[in-house]
Amino acid sequence: MLMYYIRLMQIILIFVRFGLYDLVFNLPVLRYFRWLIPIINLIFNVSKKPRAQRLRLALEKLGPTFIKLGQALSTRRDLLPEDVADELAKLQDNVPGFAVEIAIEVIETSFNKPLNELFKSFDKIPIAAASIAQVHGAILFNGDSVIVKIVRPNIEKVIIRDIALMRILGKIAEKYWKDGKRMRPLEVIAEYERSILNELDLSLEASNGDLLKRNFADSKILYVPIIYWDLTRKNVLVMERISGIPVSQVEQLKALGVDIPLLAKRSVEVFFAQVFKHSFFHADMHPGNIFVDATNPADPTYIALDFGMMGSLNSKDQRYLADNFMAFFNRDYRRVAQLHVESGWVPTNTSVDEFEIAVRSLCEPIFNKQLKDISFGGFLLSLFSVARRFNMEIQPQLLLLQKTLLAVEGLGRHLYPELDLWTTAKPYLTKFVTQRSGPKATLKRYQADIPIWIEYLPDTIHDAHLLLTKALNNDLETKISPKTIEELKQTFFKHQKQQSLSQYGAVILLLSGGSSLFTGHIAFWNIIGFLISALFFILSLR
Repeated sequence: MLMYYIRLMQIILIFVRFGLYDLVFNLPVLRYFRWLIPIINLIFNVSKKPRAQRLRLALEKLGPTFIKLGQALSTRRDLLPEDVADELAKLQDNVPGFAVEIAIEVIETSFNKPLNELFKSFDKIPIAAASIAQVHGAILFNGDSVIVKIVRPNIEKVIIRDIALMRILGKIAEKYWKDGKRMRPLEVIAEYERSILNELDLSLEASNGDLLKRNFADSKILYVPIIYWDLTRKNVLVMERISGIPVSQVEQLKALGVDIPLLAKRSVEVFFAQVFKHSFFHADMHPGNIFVDATNPADPTYIALDFGMMGSLNSKDQRYLADNFMAFFNRDYRRVAQLHVESGWVPTNTSVDEFEIAVRSLCEPIFNKQLKDISFGGFLLSLFSVARRFNMEIQPQLLLLQKTLLAVEGLGRHLYPELDLWTTAKPYLTKFVTQRSGPKATLKRYQADIPIWIEYLPDTIHDAHLLLTKALNNDLETKISPKTIEELKQTFFKHQKQQSLSQYGAVILLLSGGSSLFTGHIAFWNIIGFLISALFFILSLR
């Protein structure tokens, strides 16, 4: 317990040192000592920098766990003031590295082998050091050049300790800080805990990278390095070493003759392909994780690194986002409101009229800008803020998406300020919505289930028949009256007839529609089949 008290005192002193008095003197005991603030200002020469900048500096001073917390907080623009969110987004993981002897010990312990049996050579000077892990260069015995990522020793204990303290501070903030309830600190800390503990498992990061690589196997716009699974463990990851130019080095890219407008356009294409085609996206796409292969300047390729933070969307989330974007750009605000109710993101008793008015007041000012200046991420952020007033619970995957979209937009516009996001994204959205609408799309979604339904339908009818037979023969204890049993009997035989007719209709529909589904053409016999199946369905309803 002593280490918790020492760490808590350290947190308080650093907050005081950076003039974050609202975070300190609202605590139950310390609020009676606000009179000390002028004295503290004199003694410590407290920084006069803006509040948001002081908060960022304090988190950097507190170390890796709090740096990661600040990065996570920067995604919660629905809760934070804009200046604070912008400043926290600048937090970087540039922290001092740990001794190479410790790194080697971690590797050798993980594989139970000496280092010289694992690598032909191993660079003792790290390439990079971050709050969670450190990276070294190495060469394998087959000559492949790789990077070796090693989790910091004992970092998990430090993180668990700091998260426990965060929960205590979060409870206090929620109770005593004026913005405590609105900012939902415990909810944010819970999201952060899930995220950072996942980042500690490098085998999970490796599997994420493998899946992303498979998704873009045939793509020329994104390259994902090879993962060496035989040299990967929970706290060690070995991956292909790539050469590329950091995407932030725009002048260097221009000097090499890289097609900058195409590169900017491809950043948006990569994002929308991940979200609406693969439903699996890189959720930490800051410039430090994105490089450019400029070997062919006229056809540049992105290179993605660091797969510890990934997001995924289910079909409901995908449809919600695509339809909202389309309705937004069509200025169909009522549709936006209806989508929120239909998808269950807001309570079913929400007034569509009131929600439409709120969305209209949000969206109309945006359309005063040129289309190329409209921000997808900004729209999502504003939409979530409005929806929260109607008791919308924001899902973690949508917050990750919002963060990633803002990063991608910033990246694209940093490369090419004239980038028209809507023109670039519209084909993906239109294709996605079209593929999931209409009878053909519906049949395609359920084609795998129809044979199963047909297979189990007779068994279901048989089981129902046995149950009713037992009831009629008094083999089943029941309180149903004889009149009700007779009604059930008549209903059963009627439903049995209906099920048989609908079953025949389903079979004919499957047979007649199957070929048109795969060929894309509807022949005369397909139409006849559709008509016959429709007749069976109509008869089954009588």
